[in-house]
Amino acid sequence: MKKTCFKYYTAMALPFLPGNYPSKQLGKERFHKSQHFDFSNGVPMLAGSEKPGIGGELLVGQKIKPKYSVYPKGDGSALPSWVTFDKQALCFDAYFQEAVLDARDETYRIRKCKIFFYLEDDTIQVVEPEYKNSGIPQGIFIRRQRVPLPPPDDDQFYNIFHFNINQQMVLYSRTFTVTNCDAFTRSFLTKLGLRLNNPASVPDDPYCSLREQIEKSMKPLRPYERRDTLKQFLDHDRKVLRFSCFWDDTESVFGDPRELVLHYYLADDTIEILEIIPPNAGRDTVPKFLRRSKLPKCPLAQMKQPGQITDRTVLNVFASSSQGKRHILDSLNTGAVQDEFYKDCDLTVGGEVNVWGRRVIITDCDQFTKDYYRSKYGIEDFTPVQYKAPPAPKPPRLVPPYNGFGSEEDSLSSCQGLLPKPPQKDFLKFMEKDRCGLDSNVLNFRAKMVTSDPVDRDRVFIISFYLSDDSISVFERPQRNSGVLGGKFLERGRVKKPGQELFKSELSEYFTAQDLYVGATLCLNNKNFQLLDADEYTLNYMEQHAEEFPKANVGNILSKLRSVPEEKQSEIRKFLTLSDPGNSGFIPYESFRGLLSGLDCGLSEHEVLVLGRHLSEREQPEVDVGLMLAVAQDFLRKKHFEELPHMARAFMHSDRHKTGRLSTKETRTICKAFKLPLPENLLGGLLSKFAEGDEIDYHAFLAGINWMEQLAPPVMPEDSLKFEVNARFDAGEAAVKNVNYSSLLEDVFSFPSNSADPTTTAST
Repeated sequence: MKKTCFKYYTAMALPFLPGNYPSKQLGKERFHKSQHFDFSNGVPMLAGSEKPGIGGELLVGQKIKPKYSVYPKGDGSALPSWVTFDKQALCFDAYFQEAVLDARDETYRIRKCKIFFYLEDDTIQVVEPEYKNSGIPQGIFIRRQRVPLPPPDDDQFYNIFHFNINQQMVLYSRTFTVTNCDAFTRSFLTKLGLRLNNPASVPDDPYCSLREQIEKSMKPLRPYERRDTLKQFLDHDRKVLRFSCFWDDTESVFGDPRELVLHYYLADDTIEILEIIPPNAGRDTVPKFLRRSKLPKCPLAQMKQPGQITDRTVLNVFASSSQGKRHILDSLNTGAVQDEFYKDCDLTVGGEVNVWGRRVIITDCDQFTKDYYRSKYGIEDFTPVQYKAPPAPKPPRLVPPYNGFGSEEDSLSSCQGLLPKPPQKDFLKFMEKDRCGLDSNVLNFRAKMVTSDPVDRDRVFIISFYLSDDSISVFERPQRNSGVLGGKFLERGRVKKPGQELFKSELSEYFTAQDLYVGATLCLNNKNFQLLDADEYTLNYMEQHAEEFPKANVGNILSKLRSVPEEKQSEIRKFLTLSDPGNSGFIPYESFRGLLSGLDCGLSEHEVLVLGRHLSEREQPEVDVGLMLAVAQDFLRKKHFEELPHMARAFMHSDRHKTGRLSTKETRTICKAFKLPLPENLLGGLLSKFAEGDEIDYHAFLAGINWMEQLAPPVMPEDSLKFEVNARFDAGEAAVKNVNYSSLLEDVFSFPSNSADPTTTAST
């Protein structure tokens, strides 16, 4: 309300009375007074002329000069200058003239330098480049610091607005002439609004010009011959061409073919030759056949003595006892010997190399050498030279027959060395096929014993094949009033196939995963078993890995059906039409199984089952919740699990909103934390039954499995075994009921779908 009244009254002409005119102090928050006294070098001084008035406001006629460069504000982040201009500097070319006293050849000297201005803190650095044989200490001329202006403004420092090209600057009483700047400096100053002058030229230094003329006219008595090998070394260091060579030394006494390896070093064009000495060759092992050196193409008939071949020729001018000896170098190299050495262009596959009179043939090279010649010389033909006959085949090592002690693999390892080692197992297969989470990698089949004994004929077995080590175990289901004790029938282990000789040299064949399928007959320790069915995991695993299991490959099964003769195809069409009077396109699985079993197309029981699953409508059977709770209580009672009250407190602690519900993941985590002794499939089934969406009523779940307060009726042993063994062979987890034969007719026999009258189709 006060501000509104103030705006209203200020718009009118008011008398100059207290309370009727605007005050300058209105809205002001700072009323401090500046300190006018200060200490400088321990001496008290009056510094009031540079200090502002009350609240930091400038006094009448007072101007405070900025201590640092003030840059115009632009769009973007409002960062301080020491952050924005970090590691950014302006570079100027400059020179200064220095007087030279007591010198005959020069009276003044022009010294060039670089001036760097750092934008972050307005510091200046002057650097003088170093020149050869200048005799002057050069480098950093002025260390990085803030440089004051010349008097009378020595209380201020240089900032960015003091710089321009083609002008003079006084730095510590030395006058520098700025001649030019780099592109970044020019762009930066232009954006600040500074108008740059035209670049200036640097005057010539008379003494430097005189020295250049003297150096050009000099003819030294010891001429410097430059041989630049550094570039070749830096470009090709550690790059070696490798050739396989052959030297035929059969003409000499006790000579034989020699295999060599030639190394050509690209860094200095040197060659090194090594000899490959085979075992039991009777030769001493020498480190090198030819030490690393340059190899001449035409070696001299007589080797030169040390000192006869030199890089330079020395001329003896005179020798005197009083003045000493005087020597100069021959600039014409009249006594130099020009030898031609092997280069990389002279080495090719199939070519010859003269190694000090020995004829060496290059037979092959490595991949790096091929790439080098292909990229540099465009050579594509690297056909190796065949210089020796292929090695004779090694005679077979006969293994003695198995003696009956230990396993066959253990006995075989004792024949392979003096120090027998235990047989190595397939560790990679074990890591890939071992149990991992819910993936057991175990194939379970329901089987019966093939025998004429009526007691053994009714016994039910579960044959488990472990994919991690190809072992087999047999478990017999207990049956009431059968007179046979159930349990473990065969210990887990690898089982040999029948009909093999016991004492033989070759390893015996064992049953593999491909030998087990529905309808197969296995002979395990002289007992014949027929596989009747498989659990859902086994069928799914075999169908997912159809490349390993031919019996579960739908493509192979359909190809067998396509090979059926045409007359049988019409019979199949007629049978399928009569089996579907309602013209629905589906027939019962038993009718479909009987049809394919009667065809002479070589389909096994497992292949018929796989094809039926491929073309069927599978319905998931509903499991009684009461039975699942009774089985769960039976498991908990046998394990004496009494942690249910503690689990209830854990559930309530995790339920922060007190809704009585938790997510499925949290419920499973708490059950795993208390080590609830329930099989995984049973626990997952119970959680799915009590779930509503993604949440579970944990009160109802705990009340259902509480065997101490709400005891469920007893269960049969076979009911518990269904969840414990994780195999449901009787009903099947996904029972095959109806088969879509119309898609089979279209895909295999190229018949249209059944949409006509059955009688008409049959007559046709």
